[in-house]
Amino acid sequence: MSRPDLEVADIFRAHGPAWRHAQAGHLSLGQLKVMSAIERCRSAALGGHVLQCQACAHTQVAYNSCRNRHCPKCQASAARRWLEARQTDLLPVDYYHLVFTLPAPISDIAWYNKSVVYSLLFKAAAETVCTIAGDPRHLGARVGATLVLHTRGSAMTHHPHVHGIVPGGGLSLEGERWVTCRPGFFLPVRVLSRLFRRLFLEQLSDAHRAGTLQFFGEHQSLAEAKTFADWLKPLRQIGWVVYAKRPFAGPDAVLAYLSRYTHRVAIANSRLIALNEQGVTFKWKDYRAKERDRHKTMTLAPDEFIRRFLLHVLPSGFDRIRHYGLIANTTRRDNLVRARELLMCKKPDEPIDAEMNSADTKDGGDASVTYVCPDCGAPMLVIDIFLGGQLPRAPPVRVGES
Repeated sequence: MSRPDLEVADIFRAHGPAWRHAQAGHLSLGQLKVMSAIERCRSAALGGHVLQCQACAHTQVAYNSCRNRHCPKCQASAARRWLEARQTDLLPVDYYHLVFTLPAPISDIAWYNKSVVYSLLFKAAAETVCTIAGDPRHLGARVGATLVLHTRGSAMTHHPHVHGIVPGGGLSLEGERWVTCRPGFFLPVRVLSRLFRRLFLEQLSDAHRAGTLQFFGEHQSLAEAKTFADWLKPLRQIGWVVYAKRPFAGPDAVLAYLSRYTHRVAIANSRLIALNEQGVTFKWKDYRAKERDRHKTMTLAPDEFIRRFLLHVLPSGFDRIRHYGLIANTTRRDNLVRARELLMCKKPDEPIDAEMNSADTKDGGDASVTYVCPDCGAPMLVIDIFLGGQLPRAPPVRVGES
C-alpha cells in the first residue's frame, strides 16, 4: 500500500515540538507517549528489516511499527486479528446496532474524568440492554452485547458514545429455548433511553459521593454536593439519545460494520488533505446537515488539530471494546454452545489467518514465508535486521561490479 501524501505523523513532526514546549506541564504522560509513538512509527527510529526476493533479487526496507492503539497506521492488522477472533462468535440471527450517547454537559466533565465516566457509560449501556431485554414485557431473554467506545465526532470534537452490536434474540430465562425478537424491531428506544439516563445519573452521583470525580476551571464548583445535585436536575428532564438501527443483512454485514468501527482512531490519514500556511485541512461529515451536504472540509491551526487529536487518548489499560451478557468473556463459550444447540446450527469454521497462510504447508509450502515480492509475487526473505536509530546496511557488491 502506498504512503498517503499527508499523515498525522507529518503534522506531529512539523509542529509537535513547539506545541509540546508551549504546553509543558499540561500534557499527560499518555499523550506524550502517543505523540512520540506516532512520530517514530515506521521510521528508522524504531528499526526494521531488509527483505530480498528469492526469485528476482528485489530488495526493500520495512520499518517497524509502533503498535500504539491511537496510531492511524497501526490499526488495520489489529482490527483484522480481532475480527477473525470474533467471527466464530456470530450466530445465524439478525443483529441490531445500538448507540448510547452522553449529553454535552456530561461530555464536558468527562474530559477530566475519562476512566470513571467512560466506565459508567459502558456499565449503564450494558445494564440497560440486559435489563430491558430480560423483562418479559419486552423480550424476556438473556441477550449479549458487544460495546465499542467512541469519544469523537467527525471533526474530532469530544463526543463520548458507545456503539453496540446485539443479536436479535437471546436465551430464555430458564435457558431452555431461544427467544427471537419481532422482525425488524429489537427493543423500544424510548424505554431504553429513560433507563439509560436513570442508571447513568445514579452511578454518576455515586461516583461523586465516593470522591472519584475531579473538577477544574469553570466546573470547579461542582465539587460541592449541592451544586452538583442542582447541576444534574436539568439532565434528568431532557431526552437522552439512544439510537437503534434496523438489523444487519446477515453475519457478514456485522463483520463489515465492525471492521470500520472497532479500531478507529481520532482521524484517519486518508481524511487529511493539506498542511500549509493556512493550517491543516481535512474531510469531515456534518451529520446535522442534509444527506447530500454532509461531506465538508475543515481547516484548523496545527496547534488546534493536535489538541483535538489528543483529546481522544484513552487512559492507560482502558478497554474500548467490551462484551456483556451471553458473550461476556467468562461465559461466552458455554452460552454460544447452548445457543447453537437451540438454533440447530453448527459453529462457523475457524478463520484462516492470511499472514500464516501465505504458503500451503500441506503441499510442502514453507509456513515461514509471510512476505511477497511486489514485482514478481515470489516469496521474500529477511536478509538483515537493524535496531532503532540504525540504518540498514548496503547490499554487498558483486564481483565484477564497480
